Amino acid sequence: MAITPSVVETVLNEYITLLNNLLPDLVQGLYLHGSIALEAYENNSSDIDFITVLNRRLTEDELNLLSFVHQQVKVQYPKPEMDGVYILIEDIGMLNSNIKDESALYPYYNKGELKRGKYFNFNPITWYLFQHKGVKVLGPEISSYDVVISSKQLVSYVLTNMNSYWFGRTQWLENSIDEVKTFPTDVIDTELEWSVLGLLRQFYTLKEIDIVSKLGAGEYGLLHLPEEWSSIIKEAMNIRKGLKKRNFKSEEERVNCTLMFMRYIIEYCNEFYQVNGAVKD
Repeated sequence: MAITPSVVETVLNEYITLLNNLLPDLVQGLYLHGSIALEAYENNSSDIDFITVLNRRLTEDELNLLSFVHQQVKVQYPKPEMDGVYILIEDIGMLNSNIKDESALYPYYNKGELKRGKYFNFNPITWYLFQHKGVKVLGPEISSYDVVISSKQLVSYVLTNMNSYWFGRTQWLENSIDEVKTFPTDVIDTELEWSVLGLLRQFYTLKEIDIVSKLGAGEYGLLHLPEEWSSIIKEAMNIRKGLKKRNFKSEEERVNCTLMFMRYIIEYCNEFYQVNGAVKD
């Protein structure tokens, strides 16, 4: 089982104390996924990805108290940020495609704000990671929940995501490339890291039928892709690590290489899937 970093434990202890004081007897379970479950937590870049299981829906007053809890935690511990959702036990394992009520709203905390809506992380990746590597903080063991995400579901989701979200990002970059080249360096850094390492995580999942961290995906890419892509992969990894070392002479060169890499990975993965066929459960 993954070891929870001490800074994460400090934040969670404050979070749990506030919940118990302001919203007692409400929480049934608290679980972690994301980089912590993958044993890839990075100071100053990783979030605390959480799933909090409640024993009932929240009233408006309770939602306000929950928002207050998060604001208090944020004031005391700006980093690492919390990022997660509040659900009932029957929601565990739910996929967006299975939600019958289109107006189903879930409280979730993201980018420093408590919101309500159709939570964007109800997908096979979240539940596959929860099922196989999730970390229990409070509540029943994860193995006691009826969560079964198959390899076929995982691969199908990743391939669909690659040809919708990631293909759309590639088109956006291609159409906006002259503008993107003029963005501030830190904005280009964010786009480059997100795109290169994000697509490498899809590449890893399709090849290995598993989930890996961003840096783990970078290491995998360096081992399994042609050397011509090493510079852009190392660039993305350096950004992720907070290193200032750069492998390109200009922003134009970085942006152009990112676009070419994105096109290459999407094409490669589609061809790989066509050749190897659908994954069997």
